[in-house]
Amino acid sequence: MNNKTTAIVSYITIIGWLIAYFSYKNRAEKDAYLSYHLEQSLGVFIFSIVISVITGIIIFIIPSLSGVFSLLSLAPLILLVLGIINAANEVAKPVPVIGSFFEKKFSFLH
Repeated sequence: MNNKTTAIVSYITIIGWLIAYFSYKNRAEKDAYLSYHLEQSLGVFIFSIVISVITGIIIFIIPSLSGVFSLLSLAPLILLVLGIINAANEVAKPVPVIGSFFEKKFSFLH
């Protein structure tokens, strides 16, 4: 797979991220573009898990807010789509809101 395809695959579920990571890990030359998108997609997946746990706890405590918080669970999906668009355009741009937080956080990708 080329860098663009691998970057796009990294945003498609955690299994896609693992495929992209092991493809990247076995390469002789490490590409900054691909490393950046691996960081961003892993950050979105971590954010998704955190949002799911927080939403579940709040809905358990206050069930009447389930409609509002179920919309919040769409945020990771939107961020993944925006990440795929950035990867398809070959742009190393962070996903909105949380992307800058995950820049240079995963040292095992460099």
